[in-house]
Amino acid sequence: MGRKIIATNKKAYHDFTIFEKYEAGMVLTGTEIKSIRKSAVNLKDSFAKIEDGEVWLYNCHISPYEQGNRFNHQAERTRKLLLNKKEILKMLGKVKKDGYSIIPLSIFLENGWAKLEIGLAKGKKLHDKREDIAKKAQNRDIARNFKIR
Repeated sequence: MGRKIIATNKKAYHDFTIFEKYEAGMVLTGTEIKSIRKSAVNLKDSFAKIEDGEVWLYNCHISPYEQGNRFNHQAERTRKLLLNKKEILKMLGKVKKDGYSIIPLSIFLENGWAKLEIGLAKGKKLHDKREDIAKKAQNRDIARNFKIR
């Protein structure tokens, strides 16, 4: 089949410098996967933590399913992420030692399975954000000049 991107966290690339990316499965209920297939997901203020050797996703808003009646899920419950033990230990070392954060970048469907792309990131300072904006403006000007010629 392929990969269908459902939602992206654009704020993550603005507020953080992403160093490494990982692909994680998600433990979901039936109504959650139906809402994800309808693109009713918001990753804006979400983050992940490692607790007791497991990775958990917090503040990810998956809207309740319209036909879910009493079996519907809570919109912002914590969800378990599925990663290999080696990946979790590597991430744990970087989070504790170097002060990285685990930020969700996007949710996508791959062969019918909902997956989450997470990144090891460090927060940007104000001057870093300004530098990025200046670089984007320069690249835009260069591209515009090449297009004119």
